[in-house]
Amino acid sequence: MFDLNPGYWLFLLDWLIRLAALVWIPVRSPPAAARSWLLLVGFVPLLGLPLYLVLGHPWLAHERRMRQARASQVILKHQSGRALLRWSPGESDETAGDIAQLTERVGDFMPLGGNAIELLDRYEASIESLLRDIESARQELHLLYYLMHDDEVGRAVAEALRRAATRGVRCRVLLDAVGAKPGLRAWAHPLRAAGVDVRAMLAGGLAWRKLSRMDLRNHRKLAVIDGRVGYIGSQNLAGPAFVPGHPNHELVARVQGPVVRQLAALFASDWLIETGELLDVADGETVVGTSPAQVLPSGPAYPFQNARDVVIALVQRARHRVVLVTPYFVPDDATLSTLRIAALAGVDVLLVLSASSNRPLTHWAQQAYYEELLRSGVRVALYRPRFLHAKHLSVDDDIALVGSINLDIRSFALNAEAGLLCYDAAVVARLREIEASYLAHADLLDIGQWRRRPRWHRSREGIARLADSLM
Repeated sequence: MFDLNPGYWLFLLDWLIRLAALVWIPVRSPPAAARSWLLLVGFVPLLGLPLYLVLGHPWLAHERRMRQARASQVILKHQSGRALLRWSPGESDETAGDIAQLTERVGDFMPLGGNAIELLDRYEASIESLLRDIESARQELHLLYYLMHDDEVGRAVAEALRRAATRGVRCRVLLDAVGAKPGLRAWAHPLRAAGVDVRAMLAGGLAWRKLSRMDLRNHRKLAVIDGRVGYIGSQNLAGPAFVPGHPNHELVARVQGPVVRQLAALFASDWLIETGELLDVADGETVVGTSPAQVLPSGPAYPFQNARDVVIALVQRARHRVVLVTPYFVPDDATLSTLRIAALAGVDVLLVLSASSNRPLTHWAQQAYYEELLRSGVRVALYRPRFLHAKHLSVDDDIALVGSINLDIRSFALNAEAGLLCYDAAVVARLREIEASYLAHADLLDIGQWRRRPRWHRSREGIARLADSLM
């Protein structure tokens, strides 16, 4: 006779789940993610299994993948007739040539010359600049943002959009369904009533199962005005203090020139993926400056982790100095090893992070990496005045990357992101000034002092690091 005691069947079910997970999860997930999930399932099988089924694999619906492939083909076709605008570095600039080629191969966009790039690192000034450009729009206005709040900034942007639509400007807005929920709730209906086409990206609720893994997000932040001015960076459509106690410090690039059309094409790509509608990205780029630039898109719809691969390539090719600025630093093994090896090889590697964070678990996990980085010679600076939400990277004196890309596993593997590569010493020099302003208000970590932190801090950090692939 079988023992019908419920405890017996629960014990059996627990072990069946553990054994099935051991066979199934490593086949479907990268090693680091598989480790985290197996640990969770091993400790709490009845909770770990349903969580893995919902969140464990960064899948997208077949239709969304097909739309991404179609968007890539449209981008490639659109660029085929613009060879005269292609920028080619000199023979002596092998690093820039390698990075530009890699970026084009993974993300479709070729490097273009003739741009003017302005870096805006004052929160209020960058919002005011965006609002002025929206007010100047005469034909077409596209906004794509992860977050929009029901606050003074969200209200100002919504009012500017309403006025633009009233004067006949064709306005399209893409907002992440989760990140921008407050803004969608407050402004979607009145903006649609005014003629603005507002769409939610990666909708949650019961619709998610037909579209993608439910926690995939579109984290991009960009704007295109009349195809002549573009914005890309870390700043959302919200006031600096939208997270209480953690006012943000951001960095945004205002762009003019041929690369604005690449931002327009990236918006059109996301619009196609969300709506099935193919927008026309008009020609007619105007050379307005001397900065070569190139858009780097990344996200789960691409076959590779574009952002991670380009960041690793940039660090690997550095000869003198690399500065990396990110609010969240939870790297995969490849990224961590690349930073460590670069520092050991004699490159000055500086990692600038925020001393405070709006995500405690992520903050504890990133602290678990500090000692290994410091031992290898990586300098770690903690910025004090605000929550440093800026995301950028500079290599030697001639390459910069600015955008929405965090140096963490989520940003590399799960989020749709966008970056702008700039191959211009003048842009890098301006970025160096911004980096210096961070360092003037930051504390450099000392390995001896860091090792003297309480033991329970180390335990907390180690436990948080085990969940790196789940954040």
